[in-house]
Amino acid sequence: MAQLVSSDDIESIRMDLSEIGRSLRSSFRRQTSILRSNSALSASEKDDVVDEENMLAWAAIERLPTYDRLRSSVFEEVNGNEANVKTKRVTDVTKLGPVERHVFIEKMIKHIEHDNLQLLHKIRKRIDKVGVELPTVEVRYKNLTIEAECELVHGKPLPTLWNSLKSTIMNLARLPGLQSETAKIKIINDVSGVIKPGRMTLLLGPPGCGKTTLLKALSGNLDNSLKVSGEISYNGYKLEEFVPQKTSAYISQNDLHIPEMTVRETVDYSSRFQGVGSRADIMIDLSRREKEAGIVPDPDIDTYMKAISVEGQKTNLQTDYILKILGLDICADTLVGDAMRRGISGGQKKRLTTGELIVGPTKALFMDEISNGLDSSTTYQIVACLQQLAHITDATILVALLQPAPETFDLFDDIILMAEGKILYHGPRNSSLEFFESCGFKCPERKGVADFLQEASYVEKGSSTVLAWN
Repeated sequence: MAQLVSSDDIESIRMDLSEIGRSLRSSFRRQTSILRSNSALSASEKDDVVDEENMLAWAAIERLPTYDRLRSSVFEEVNGNEANVKTKRVTDVTKLGPVERHVFIEKMIKHIEHDNLQLLHKIRKRIDKVGVELPTVEVRYKNLTIEAECELVHGKPLPTLWNSLKSTIMNLARLPGLQSETAKIKIINDVSGVIKPGRMTLLLGPPGCGKTTLLKALSGNLDNSLKVSGEISYNGYKLEEFVPQKTSAYISQNDLHIPEMTVRETVDYSSRFQGVGSRADIMIDLSRREKEAGIVPDPDIDTYMKAISVEGQKTNLQTDYILKILGLDICADTLVGDAMRRGISGGQKKRLTTGELIVGPTKALFMDEISNGLDSSTTYQIVACLQQLAHITDATILVALLQPAPETFDLFDDIILMAEGKILYHGPRNSSLEFFESCGFKCPERKGVADFLQEASYVEKGSSTVLAWN
C-alpha cells in the first residue's frame, strides 16, 4: 500500500538533493584543481589527462559554420569566487576586451626572450603538424647600380642665406637654353647578392657608403629621381611585376609619427593599414586540415592565431604582442609627442618605429639603423626577437647597424660589408675573420669583430677593387 508524502517532505527532499548536487560540484572542482596542480605527475602524465571541459568546448566549436569557427576559440578565465579554479568558455576572438587581451598576453609572455621563443615554436609546431607551408621571400639583386644626378655649385656649398640668395639669382639670370652644370655620382656601383629567408643578415659599413640606398632599393622605396640599372627580384619576380610594399617593409632611421596619437593607437593604425596578409589563408587551411585529422590544438595558441588573422578589427591582439616584446607596454597609453608636446622618450620612439612595421604580415624586413638612441641591452633584446622571427617563421631580415655590440653581432647569420658603394664581403659571419686574414687583415686580440670589419672597410677607402665576394 502506497504511503502518502506531504508537501513539507517533498520540499525537504528537494533541498537535500540540491545540497548533494552542490557538494558534488564543489568536490569535482577541488579534485580537478588538485589534479592540475599535482607536481608529482610527470609531464607525459599531465599531457595524458583529458580535460573534459576543454573537449566539450572544442566540440561546440567544431559544430559551428566555417566563418564562425575561424573566429571562435576556447578562452580560459579565472573564476571570480575561486582564484584557483579556471573555467573555459567558447568566445569570439574579435570581442576580447582590453583587459582580457592584456591578461592573455601577460600570461603568454612573462619573460620576453624565453616565452616569445616558446610561443613561436608552438605556432611553428602546430603548422608543421598538418603540413602547412609558410610563405617565404628570397631577395636577389644582380649588377645593381644606382646613380644620382647632382647640380654643380660654385664656391662653398654651405646652406647659408647668402649662398641660397646667390644661387637663386644665378638661376634667374641664366640665359634661355643654357643648362646648369651637372655631375653623376654612383651611390651603388655594380653589386650583386642574395638575401635568403630564415637568416639574419647584418649590413655594415662607414657612413655614406650606400647602406640606406641599398635598403631602399631592395624594398622598392627609392626616390624616382635616382637612375637605377640592374635587376632586383623577389622569388624570381622583378619589382616591376608586383607591388613590393605589400611584401616587404622598410624601417627608416628617422622617427616620423603623429604626436597627438598614443603609442597603442599608432601601432593599431599601422596594423589596420597593413592588414593581415596571408595569415587569414593560412588559418583557413590550418583549421580545415586539423578538422579532417581530428587534431585539437592548444587553446592559447589557437586563440592567438585566430585573433591576429581576422581582418577589419579596430584593435588587434597583435598590437598587445608587439608592445610587449618591444617593451612599449609600459607607455602604451602615452602620447607620442614632439618638440611642443610632452610624450615618450627618444628610445621609445625608435622602438615604436620598428613596432609599427613589424606588426604587419610582411615577410621581408629591411631595417636602417634601428639601434640609434637605444642602449646595448635594449638593442640586443630587439635583435634577439628578430632572430627568433627569422629562424622560426622563415622571415627575410636585413638590418643595418653602425656599431653593434659583440653580443648583438653574434646573433646574425650573414654579414654584408660595404665601402664607397661596393660590397667588400658577403657571406657567413663565422667565415668573415678567416677571409680577411687570408687577405692580410688580422683581427687583433680583445677587439670586437664588428669594429675590426668597419676599420677594414676604411683601409680600402678610395680603392676601386672589391676585396671579396662570397
